[in-house]
Order: sequence, then structure tokens, then C-alpha cells
Amino acid sequence: MSEKQTELAITGMTCAACANRVEKGLSKMPGVSEATVNFATEKASVVYDGEQASLKDMEQKVEQLGYGVRQDEVDFTIQGMTCANCSARIEKVLNKMDGVNLANVNLAMETGHVTYNPNTLTPEDFVKKIQSMGYDAVLNQENEEAEDYKTQEIRKKTRMFWISAALSLPLLWTMFSHFTFTSWMYVPEFLMNPFVQWALATPVQFWIGATFYKGAYFALRNRSANMDVLVALGTSAAYFYSVYLVFAHLGSTHAMGLYFETSAILITLILLGKVFEARAKGRSSDAIRKLMKLQPETALVERSGEAVITPISEVRTGDILLIKPGASIPVDAAVISGNSAVDESMLTGESLPVDKESGDPVYAATVNSNGSLRVRADKVGKDTVLSNIIRVVEQAQGSKAPIQRLADQISGIFVPIVVGIAIVTFIVWYFLVAPGNFAAALESTIAVLVIACPCALGLATPTSIMAGSGRSAEQGVLFKTAESLENTKHIDTIVLDKTGTITNGRPVVTDFIGADGFDPEELKNLAASAESQSEHPVAQAIADYGVANRNVSRFEAVPGHGIRAEVEGREILMGNRRLMESLTIDDSRAASLEEDGKTVMYMAVDGKFAGLIAVADTIKDNAAEAVGEMKKLGLRVVMLTGDQERTAQAIARQVGIDNVISGVLPAEKADVIANLQKEGRKVAMAGDGLNDAPALATADIGMAMGTGTAIAIEASDITLMQGDLMRVVDAVRMSRMTVKNIKQNLFWALAYNSFGIPIAAAGFLAPWLAGAAMAFSSVSVVMNALRLQRVKLEK
Repeated sequence: MSEKQTELAITGMTCAACANRVEKGLSKMPGVSEATVNFATEKASVVYDGEQASLKDMEQKVEQLGYGVRQDEVDFTIQGMTCANCSARIEKVLNKMDGVNLANVNLAMETGHVTYNPNTLTPEDFVKKIQSMGYDAVLNQENEEAEDYKTQEIRKKTRMFWISAALSLPLLWTMFSHFTFTSWMYVPEFLMNPFVQWALATPVQFWIGATFYKGAYFALRNRSANMDVLVALGTSAAYFYSVYLVFAHLGSTHAMGLYFETSAILITLILLGKVFEARAKGRSSDAIRKLMKLQPETALVERSGEAVITPISEVRTGDILLIKPGASIPVDAAVISGNSAVDESMLTGESLPVDKESGDPVYAATVNSNGSLRVRADKVGKDTVLSNIIRVVEQAQGSKAPIQRLADQISGIFVPIVVGIAIVTFIVWYFLVAPGNFAAALESTIAVLVIACPCALGLATPTSIMAGSGRSAEQGVLFKTAESLENTKHIDTIVLDKTGTITNGRPVVTDFIGADGFDPEELKNLAASAESQSEHPVAQAIADYGVANRNVSRFEAVPGHGIRAEVEGREILMGNRRLMESLTIDDSRAASLEEDGKTVMYMAVDGKFAGLIAVADTIKDNAAEAVGEMKKLGLRVVMLTGDQERTAQAIARQVGIDNVISGVLPAEKADVIANLQKEGRKVAMAGDGLNDAPALATADIGMAMGTGTAIAIEASDITLMQGDLMRVVDAVRMSRMTVKNIKQNLFWALAYNSFGIPIAAAGFLAPWLAGAAMAFSSVSVVMNALRLQRVKLEK
């Protein structure tokens, strides 16, 4: 029995009865000998048999009881991974640690993300575990620190490559001199000396190539195999066979069929590929770096009545800041005074500046254009919208797409298969193709080992995810996970909430028709003054339409009908038809206005019918264009609304939607989504309100308009930073392009190995050419993924 003790931080308990329930549930679990839950501290102490129970089992039990277990998250940068097998092995080991809920390792980003029980583990435990496996790790407590670490690694790889190249080029020179078509080449006599060649190749093999030996050692020690194993086997075979030939031909002053150049050039070319790969991978995370650099390092903060330049880290919520023309806004804030236009393109992708005045929100890293603003800090540091965007993009780039499972499965068995093929190649060559010719058998074997390295396969998916999600973020489309980025491709039905998604979400006056004998401007101002006393959205629209500059001495709301008011001695009635029953009115235009989905208000002044006012929630400028683009993408577009049928149909006609589901209560929206799914449809839902959250969560893909509520955004898979339907189109297009890019990468990575291994086994590929092809296959995959960064999403 391996008895252990742990603590769990329980969330969601509201009373002592909850604690008793959790305690009882944990105590009954197999392998648990004792469980105590303290309601006051919200912690559970559990003694259990590690062979019969695990922390994950306990966490699942707590969740089944309707509560939660608090988890911490940590990110770190990992150095030394060479292929998908490395990342898969680290991920597997971390996931087996007691207390780890989920671990993801991203080869392309060279990062790890772990969700864990903070009562059992610390971030340093993961660093130590990774280091024990032969890799290096540093906690990403500061993004800049991680970036500096990666920059130093690129510089180190570049420096090592140049040293390796300087030692290998003389060996390459001697190799070319053996070809008949290069007999004219002059080679210094001393370079033909086998001991000179040995001296040049040795530091490349054991100093420059030490990383491959180290990686191979740790991989084999952990009962797995990776690219390092293949490179170490291939280069060692060439090197040690050459050493054997040196001693076998002692006394000779010329190289006799040595392969020192093969091992040295292989290592040099692989290093060159790694340098190109590292730089290209760095470009794939440009989106995050660009976002991080947008926020200014200092702010002008009012201290004792004076504007003081203050580091951004010292700005606190509630501070008053001054924003000069042309300056970047350092925090999320509310305008106190001043007027200006602010460039918010880094958040929304919208190129036109947004006018700002007192009471309007402004966001960190947006740029103040032409006026001075005085603002109050509302959110600082990690709470700003910019920080949240960076967090979402990093989360998406660090997560795994479902399609990556295929690559992981293949990589897991690939290296052992390749080693087997290499052994068979050597046997066939040595005993059948060229009996007794050890050198020929060795060359073909080395070529097979080197060309089969699965680097490209491991990079195929994560680099595309990084580039695609980063480019999307720059355009105002935030995919929360790699899974949502991939799954968006599969949707065939898009459900659009009407209010706030298709329409602007606020009513405005669309028509004002005055009766004969009344001055239209006078009527507007009387109506605006009367309705300014009401908080109803329709009343606010009328108040905004005119000038509320008249004195209102009496105001009365008539529930379900409208209002009565006295404005500068004149009696004003505004409301529906029933409020005007005792009056003679002309409603000849009312029916046609209502047919267009507008709300018609009647107005009377001093007992006489004065006119009609039509109010409607206006359609967004490019809604019809966006719906048309959705149809071109093959999507079935459905409008979902709680409005009456006639109003809904009127809006649908204007934007070109054929499928309308109206009169739906907020609680029923999720049921509508579920019914569409039962029909076999893959459904995406776009909405922005609190009442849309259940439907967004139910849909296969939930898209929250960034102008909506925090709950809607939290329930969604994708956040669209603008309240713009074209961003829905962009999300679908980006998903399709990214998945297509991933499939291209996987195809070429697999095709490369499928074609390359037989060619190498047949002896048609020299080992150094195999090394060059292997190195640049990884670079080509990364470069193909980077094409996504040049995609233009807007039409």
C-alpha cells in the first residue's frame, strides 16, 4: 500500500451541509482511507492509496457532486525539443504527475502549459521534472523574459552553426575532389591526411553534436525514441567507421574512403535547418509580440494637481491620466473630459477612428488621434482588454487541434519503425545488393536514418495554428482554442440573433410624418421634450431625434399605451392607437410602416392628431453584404429572435435571410440550437446578449460579438471584437484556410518521408543530401504555415 495525503481547494460550497456532502462522497471512494472537509477554509484533506486512487479521480468525484476544485495554471518555455516525439514525451510525463489536471506541450512555440493542484505541486516541480528528462525549462513569469530566452537560443544555434560550418567545409572540399567532374579542383595536401580530417570532424561530432547525444540518451532512458536517436545513430556510424579505417590503414598519409565529412556535414546541415526553423517559428508568434509592444511603458498621471510621468506598472485603478494627441492610451479607462477620435484598429481591425467624449470607454494600446483627453483608469495590468486578447491568443496557440492527434500518433511509432527499416536496409545491402561492401551498406543506412527524422510532421499542425490564430487576432477575431479554430470549418448552419447582431441594438426614429397644420420642427421638439422624461428605449430614441429644450410641467406614463405630458402649457399625447380612441386620426401610413417592422407612435397636441412617428432598430451597415458572403460559403443562415413574426420577417427581407425563427423566449434559444443539431447540422451561433449565453454554449461554435456582455463572451468559442457580421465571415474563412494549410503540411511531411525513405534505402541519396533534405523539409512546413500571416480577411 502506497499511502499518500493531499489537499484539495473546493469551490462552490455554500453551507456546512455542502462540506459534509463532499466529505461523504470522497470517503466512499475506493482507496480513500480518510477524508475531512473544512467549510470555513474550503479545503479537503484526503489520505488515500496511490495505487487505487488518484487526484484526478477525486477531482472528478467533487465535480460529479456539483462543486469544483481550484486549479492553478503555469506556462514555461522549453528548450531542447527536436521533434514531435520530444513534446509528446514531456507532455505524457507531466500528465502522469500526481496533481496535474492537464498538460499541453507545443513543439512549434517551444512552450508548455499545465493546469495543476497548487496544494500538491509548485511550478518549480515541473521545471525540475522537465530538466530530469534532459530538456531545459524556464517559467514564463514575464513574457519578455521568455522572449529573451528564445532570442539567446537562436543566437547560440547560429553561432554553433558557423563554427560547425568552418570545421566541415574543408571536409566537404576533400569530398568533392573525389568526383571525376571535379578533378580540376586543387586540394591542399594536408587536408587529405586522415588525422587532419579526424581532428576536424571530432569537435563537430562531440561538441557541436553533443545536443543530439544528450537528447538521444534521455529519450532512450525514458524508453522512447526521437529525432536525436536517428541523428546520433547515423552520424556516429559514419564517424566511428571512419575512425576504424584510420587505424586499419595506419601509415597511409591519404584518406582511404573515410566518412568524416558525412557525419560533420550532416550535423552542420541539421543545425542550419534548426536555425532557419527557429527564426521562422519566431515569426509565427509575431502577432503576440506586436500586441505586447503596443502598450506604452509610461503614463501621464495626475499627482497632487500635476501631470507626472509614471511607469505603467505603478498606475492604479482610479488614477486620473492625461492623454495627449498622438499618444497611446496606457490603460482601460473612461473619459472624464475632452473630445477626440481614437484609433482602435489594433483591437477591432476597424481602420476608422472612433469619436470619444465624456463617459465613453477607451482601451489600452489604442491611439488618441487629435484631441486631449482626461481619463479615469478602470482596468490596469492583466485586467485590460489588450491583456485578455494576448491571453486568449496564447491559449489558442498553445492548445492542440483535434487533427494534431493523428500527427502525434504517427510520430509516437515512427522512429522505432525507421530504425527497423535502417537495419533491414543494411542487411539487404551488405548481403544481397553489394555483398561484403560495408561502406555502401553504411551509406544507405545512414541516409535512411537521417531523411526519416519526423521534424516536419511534428511542426505541421502547431505552426499553422499559431499563424492562423495570430493573424485572426490582428483582424479582431479571437479563437479561444485550437479546437474551435479547427471545428469552425465544419459548420454548415449559422444562427444569428437579431438584436445587437443583425441590428444595432438600439431603436432610432426612422420616419416622422406631421399632420396638416403643424410645424414639423415644432412637433419634433415637443415630442423630444415630453419623451425625455421617460426611460423607455423608444422614448429615448424620440428624445434624441429632436431637441428637448421645452419646459415639462407634468408627465404621466400610461402603462401599455404611452404617455401624457404638459409641455409649456400644451397637452401632449404620445402612444399607440388605443391612446387616441377619442380623436380623429389619419393612420393611412401606419400599416405600411408596421409592415416594414417599425413601431408606430401616434402624437396628439391639445386634443388634435398631430402626426406619426416610426421607430425601429436599424440594421447594421454591412449586414446584408455579410449574409450574402455567408451564403457564398455554403452556409444556411437562420435569424433567431423574440420579436413578432411580422417584424422579424421585415428585418430578414432587408438582409436577405430566408430562414426565420421568431417569438422565441430567451430560455428557448438553446432548445432551437439543439433541435437544429438533432437534424444533423453543425451549428454556429452569433449573439451578444446575456440571454444568448445558453445558446452560445449549446452551439457547436459560439461566436460572441465583442460589443456584447461579458457572460456572452465567456460562453463563446470565438470573440468578434467588433459588432460586425463580416467578422463572422472572417472566422469561417480563417478556419477553412488554416485547416487546409494544416492538411497541406501533413501531406507534404508524410509524402516526404514516404518517398524519401525508399529512395535513400535504394542508395540513390547520399547521406549529406538526405541531411539537407531533412533540415529544409521542416523549414518548408513552417514557411507554408507563415503564408497565413499574409491573409487578407476583409473583403
